[in-house]
Amino acid sequence: MSAGIEEVLRPLAPQVLGALIRRYGHFDACEDAVQEALLAAAVQWPGEGVPDNPRGWLITVAARRLTDELRSDSARARRETTVAAQLPAAGFVAPPADADGPEHDDTLTLLFLCCHPSLSAPSQVALTLRAVGGLTTAEIARAFFVPEATMAQRISRAKARIKATGTTFAMPPATEWDERLAVVLHVLYLTFNEGYTASSGPELQRGELTAEAIRLVRAVHRLLPGDGEVTGLLALMLLTDARRPARTGAGGALIPLAEQDRSAWLAEPLREGLDLIAGALSSTTLGPYQLQAAIAAVHDEAATAEDTDWRQIDALYQLLEKVAPNPMVTLNRAIAVAMVQGPEAGLTLLAPLDEDDRMRRHHRLDAVRAHLLEMAGDTAAARDAYLRAARRTTSTPEERYLQGRAARLKP
Repeated sequence: MSAGIEEVLRPLAPQVLGALIRRYGHFDACEDAVQEALLAAAVQWPGEGVPDNPRGWLITVAARRLTDELRSDSARARRETTVAAQLPAAGFVAPPADADGPEHDDTLTLLFLCCHPSLSAPSQVALTLRAVGGLTTAEIARAFFVPEATMAQRISRAKARIKATGTTFAMPPATEWDERLAVVLHVLYLTFNEGYTASSGPELQRGELTAEAIRLVRAVHRLLPGDGEVTGLLALMLLTDARRPARTGAGGALIPLAEQDRSAWLAEPLREGLDLIAGALSSTTLGPYQLQAAIAAVHDEAATAEDTDWRQIDALYQLLEKVAPNPMVTLNRAIAVAMVQGPEAGLTLLAPLDEDDRMRRHHRLDAVRAHLLEMAGDTAAARDAYLRAARRTTSTPEERYLQGRAARLKP
């Protein structure tokens, strides 16, 4: 498939899938039909040209494939009613007459469906990447280092679970809106984080995941441009991803923020992220994504690591601890506190995290403690902490970086 055709098809895929599910139900069958329509487009459009209404073309082709398949299934099951009469009975809402108009976009509804609260977080992420992101099951399996068959079962169970709940393909009621949108944003946040710093494996970054997370948040932002947290999450992703070219060196070696060549940062996403967060902070109630984006902005606006305004970062982390208390927030704040008040103050802030079951065995706690111990001049303890962190991480680039930090310190 040519890059140009793929750029047209990728954002249309979730819209077409959403339109079919809304009209017919049958998540699996709709997904198969959409994939066939996308394949047909990839074959025909390069020679015949992109149609005037590519979305309508895809919906028409996919609907024909789907109804053919369902009529075949219906005949095998000896049903006497027509497919059209059967499909709305599957528990899905029939669309209004103009639901497939050129301005209608089912992407957000599909995101809400994939992030159904009955699903576990891993299942929400997997289903979102498959149905909305358009990644193949094999690509998702590789991203999370599980066998393709395992990922296929996870996605299949997620679809079956949604079907069992009797959920309609429609936006949730107003009483559930905030909670469900929060789940959607959290899933996209997790997806981006996994792509930006892979939790395991030989590569530090997985570009297909960060790119999909940014693309999907952009889709939500287009539909909800006035939501501060949607804007904040998009800004956070852009400001973070702007550093991507400077994060790795020869052989994929990890380069920490303080040592990165800032001239290699991507200028366009950096400018866009700064503009987005400036607007969000001035017009809405602060939420966790806005505050994280503000912290990223302070880092990115510093010409050098030495110019970083750590007092402002500490103040933002204090706000974040109040808005969304979390041990990872405390862990990150400890670095800012150490830069402002000295490493001993940062180490004091870390101490209570040793009692947190979620953090006690996490390699980042050891890594941050090692860094602060090194700042304090306790090289022996720092070396031991770096080595503990290296043993606990499942990321090869992080393991090598941490071992390298330990090797620089004499035992």
